[in-house]
Amino acid sequence: MAIPTFINQTTSPSTLNDKEWITVDHNSSSPFRDRVYVTWTRFIFNAHTGAYVQSPISEVHSSDGGKTFSSPQLIVGNVLYGQGSHPTVGPDGTVYVFWDGSTRLAALDSIWVVKSTDGGANWSKPVKVSDIVDILPIANTAFRNNSYPAATVAPNGDIYATWSSLLSNSGGLCPARTNNGCHAAVLYSKSTDGGATWSSPALAFPALDASNQTPVGYPVNQPDGSQLIAPTHRVDTLFPALTSTPSGRVYISAYAADVVSPWQPCASGPAPPVGRITCDVLGSYIDNARLDYVVGDLTTGSSSIVTTQPINTRYGFGGGFFGDYTDIAGGSDDVYHALWTDSNNVQNVTWFYGFEFVPTPIHQQDIATAKGKF
Repeated sequence: MAIPTFINQTTSPSTLNDKEWITVDHNSSSPFRDRVYVTWTRFIFNAHTGAYVQSPISEVHSSDGGKTFSSPQLIVGNVLYGQGSHPTVGPDGTVYVFWDGSTRLAALDSIWVVKSTDGGANWSKPVKVSDIVDILPIANTAFRNNSYPAATVAPNGDIYATWSSLLSNSGGLCPARTNNGCHAAVLYSKSTDGGATWSSPALAFPALDASNQTPVGYPVNQPDGSQLIAPTHRVDTLFPALTSTPSGRVYISAYAADVVSPWQPCASGPAPPVGRITCDVLGSYIDNARLDYVVGDLTTGSSSIVTTQPINTRYGFGGGFFGDYTDIAGGSDDVYHALWTDSNNVQNVTWFYGFEFVPTPIHQQDIATAKGKF
């Protein structure tokens, strides 16, 4: 294990480095083979008030296996308000960086891309892939989300980018930014000219997008004698990932909030003792959207659900990062390897919360994987 290499260290309280991402040029025909590229968001705040100022994307690269890195450089031109960068490298060594961002006076955020053909020394001007409406927290769920892009370059040089956007149920973007009459959808776009122009965004999972959530367990009687009836809501898809294989297959994966069922949370009550979580009384049922993980092949249009049962994100979950780090990789044998967060398994150990022993095994958050091919 090598000693960690620090990149862009700062002691400034007005700077926050966030959402780093890394890729390596593994292409045998590339003049920059084995070069390492790292991108991240550099949040800048007002040193006196703490107010947000801007958040450009920075980049460094290493040609010695990560022992040393180039000096950080901002690569986004005038698109200074962004987050969620994603670098990827083409077969000729061209490196592309995608992110979700906007210019100062833009009405909407967009997915942007810049590229470097000389190993990261110089970067192009930003090109807009598509306007987007950043998605909201998915209705009836308990985790945060975002619209950040993912991307891959196929062996023939075609570039694919994907992201999630809030769409109107009747079609088009949802500029009102509401879950009423709108839903989150995974979209993708393709470039065949090195990122200069992009195809119109298309749905990654059109059959899911046209469907309503499947209700399970309704109606249910409330403690006060009333009934909770199943809601009607379109399937939301989010947190996409992309990969390509040496033969040219392009795989995409994402969560789909395709099931909704009743959930009985804890009722409000007195604060628990220090170091303990208690739930002495259950409250009224609420609607709870559950997730499946879906993998598709953009070269054939095929897709399949790879989770064994829908994921309940409320099981034992105290944070908001249920989908930030899902991903997919493709092997030389055209087999995809998908990775996501899952809560279907029950842990087999009892545990302590603070100083309090909790003897009841609960559902845990696991890293789950699946592999296959179409």
